[in-house]
Amino acid sequence: MPEEWNVERVGSIVVATHENPPMNYLSATGATEFSELIEEWRDPSVRVVVLCGGVPGRFITHYSVEELVELSRDRDALVDAGAGLTDDYHAMLQRLNDLPKPIVCALNGDTMGGGFEITLASDVRIGERGDYRYGFPEVKLGILPGGTGTQRLSRLIGSGNAIEFILRGRIVDPEQALAMHLVHELADDAKARAIEVAEELAAMPPVSMAMVKRAVYTGVDLPLFHGNRVESDASYQTRLSNDAVIAMQHYVEIPPEERRDYFENGPFPEFSGK
Repeated sequence: MPEEWNVERVGSIVVATHENPPMNYLSATGATEFSELIEEWRDPSVRVVVLCGGVPGRFITHYSVEELVELSRDRDALVDAGAGLTDDYHAMLQRLNDLPKPIVCALNGDTMGGGFEITLASDVRIGERGDYRYGFPEVKLGILPGGTGTQRLSRLIGSGNAIEFILRGRIVDPEQALAMHLVHELADDAKARAIEVAEELAAMPPVSMAMVKRAVYTGVDLPLFHGNRVESDASYQTRLSNDAVIAMQHYVEIPPEERRDYFENGPFPEFSGK
């Protein structure tokens, strides 16, 4: 039985809720469980995954410092683990990021440290208005964001902004997070809004969703020429799909004067993911 994650299926959307009261810290147990869930979400019938917090006022507050300090006290175990200590966590978040489907996070409460790293490995982040904090306070505990945080944040907001943010151990409120582009939008109810966005994404052609992720995430760290080659292959893969033929044929049958409205409002055909 799940210990920290509750999973609900809503059509082709999975809603995974993290619950570890009272503080909603992520633990080794929760991380292991999350890693296993990521593999389950490879199921092609899952079109979009929504992540949210189940303790009021908290998405994932951060990783359990109680666990971290116990490990640091065991010097022999720490030395034996060496720099590979965080390898499994890194691999878990890379597998989340690599899922060929959108991951939408509802930051419906405090989201710091390891919890914030999970959101940075996702695709769409919905913040929630309220007295919440997002960010990386790790340096104030004598450590650093070691679960891909230094790398993902610098790629999101640039190394100059990221180093200031991390060096100062900054945590920001939702409005500040929006201004810094740490979240894509704010809502009064982030979970409800995340599900709305997930429904929108679930109606899109799945092959296109997967290839957009491949093109952006693979190409971003490459020189432009090589990134364009990644894009070319991703574009080719979309055109091979049946969904592309269905979508484009549907579009050309719409009267020209109605086409702009169609892009905004649909309705779109159903897609098979093939």
